[in-house]
Amino acid sequence: MRIYTRRGDAGETGLFGGDRIPKDSTRVQAIGAVDETNAALGLAAALGPDDDIAEMIRTAQRGLFELGADVGVARLAEPRIAARWVAEVEAIIDRLEGEMEPLRNFILPGGSPRAAALHVARGDCRRAERALVALSAVEALPADALAYINRLSDLLFVLARAANHRAGVADPIWRGT
Repeated sequence: MRIYTRRGDAGETGLFGGDRIPKDSTRVQAIGAVDETNAALGLAAALGPDDDIAEMIRTAQRGLFELGADVGVARLAEPRIAARWVAEVEAIIDRLEGEMEPLRNFILPGGSPRAAALHVARGDCRRAERALVALSAVEALPADALAYINRLSDLLFVLARAANHRAGVADPIWRGT
């Protein structure tokens, strides 16, 4: 099987199930934003040791792949994203926050290379959330898709802080202008 099919050369792409839609459609914008978040997470995983943070990143990547598949299906029979995923993300956030001092200031994205990459992924995740909200205004999404992507961006913020904490690097504090 070749990577190129030539079927998208006229500006359309195929959904799972066979439907073809324009590449600039709201649905494809959402799928692309989810994919961009996943790619940014791949970079974040590569920028650190193969530790529990890397495993949490890989878990998030698998979740994003499932979310992208849910959004990319023309006629979704059973969503992959479930409420338990949101609860699992919240449990991870709570556990990681227990390792660190409470946040007392606004922080700037940065610190260690892995933390900086996680902040980029968080920004990408927020864009994916906006794209999914736009899609949900015109088409139905799985019930827990928006809650999952919203909580995932919270997790990426906490993972960035945890990456800095474990690397012994202080979160850059925003001091205002």
